[in-house]
Amino acid sequence: MKQLSAREIVVFAMLGAVMYVSKLVMEVVPNVHLLGVLTVAYTVVYRWKALYPIYIYVLLNGVFYGFAAWWIPYLYVWAILWGVVMLLPERMPGKIRPLIYMSVCAAHGFLFGTLYAPVHAILYGLSLKGTVAWILAGLPWDAVHGISNFFCGILILPVISVLRLAEKNAGRN
Repeated sequence: MKQLSAREIVVFAMLGAVMYVSKLVMEVVPNVHLLGVLTVAYTVVYRWKALYPIYIYVLLNGVFYGFAAWWIPYLYVWAILWGVVMLLPERMPGKIRPLIYMSVCAAHGFLFGTLYAPVHAILYGLSLKGTVAWILAGLPWDAVHGISNFFCGILILPVISVLRLAEKNAGRN
């Protein structure tokens, strides 16, 4: 694996900070944010290197909000979205690309509580019945999360375009 350049370190740190700040700005509306949009866009543009800004974001959450039980699932929930996007074909027909990205982003939002559940089941000693009850209790929030991720997903292609343009222009210097 090739080492990151100084420029990449700075870019990925800034992109991770953008994720964190975007979440802060949008906290006034619960479960509506651009994190899925940014994760998908970063993954499409930077592929495996997208894990750097994603985990900078995760680390910033722990630093500023505490490394508590809520934080542990962050170690894998964003990697799952990254992994799903990595499995998508890099060259999809232009007409379906936005819908695919928006749908993947939405699915991650709809499944967020379910993805969180295993850690909470282990940490709090929940039975299968308790875990299912915990998931069901969170479904209204997951519905908001999934629907908002779908509509925020409209921004994925424009973010990809901006990132690619920035990368292209950085190569000119």
